[in-house]
Amino acid sequence: MSERANNFPPLPKFMRIKPCFFHNIEEEIPPSHQQLVRRVYTLWMMYSGTLCMNVISCIAWWIGGGNGANFGFSLLWLILFSPCSYTCWFRPLYKAFRADSSFNFMAFFFIFFLQCILALIQTIGISGWGTCGWIATVMFFSYNVGSAIVMLITTLLFTLVTALMVLVLIRVHRLYRGGGGSLERAQEEWSTGLWKSAPVREAGLNAAAHAAQGPSLPQYPAAVPSYPDNSNW
Repeated sequence: MSERANNFPPLPKFMRIKPCFFHNIEEEIPPSHQQLVRRVYTLWMMYSGTLCMNVISCIAWWIGGGNGANFGFSLLWLILFSPCSYTCWFRPLYKAFRADSSFNFMAFFFIFFLQCILALIQTIGISGWGTCGWIATVMFFSYNVGSAIVMLITTLLFTLVTALMVLVLIRVHRLYRGGGGSLERAQEEWSTGLWKSAPVREAGLNAAAHAAQGPSLPQYPAAVPSYPDNSNW
């Protein structure tokens, strides 16, 4: 069993906080699905970047005469949603393709559907919620054009990210259903405990044997998901 140190998020070595996950698409994801997983990972980075741009736009909103609470909320959304989106919907998808796990697919579908709704609300842009969406941006053009133009950039980014999220949800769902996936399979994994995955069980059995060598991550099974790849999306 080879040892693999966690490498995500990449943090400076001098920090006491260490990476929480092992992230290597080329090594862990079957070749037929690596492109899709990379694109979803890129989508996560786009969403995080949009949240960063939203903070800048809310500063411009505040300078232009808007409510300072929007900046506070935008900073909170960046700190909260950026890591949580990686943990709550990208990691389940990553693990689903890694080990052909119906339970993780279902977790992804449920959480990512909520993410799509959240992104849609952010795109709409209700004033006072800390997001520069369409309503807030269009209304602010009558107060300060310069600030509104900066806000418009974030609005367009939220719109693009929301549209891509919907496309990803449809794409992954079709891929999963086309491979014979179903809610029954997820329920079976839950009832039998397979959702915990073989690596977790194996790590527990070998923890004592490898204690002297430091923490390690086990090799994942070589099972390749049977989902068809009949699209060039």
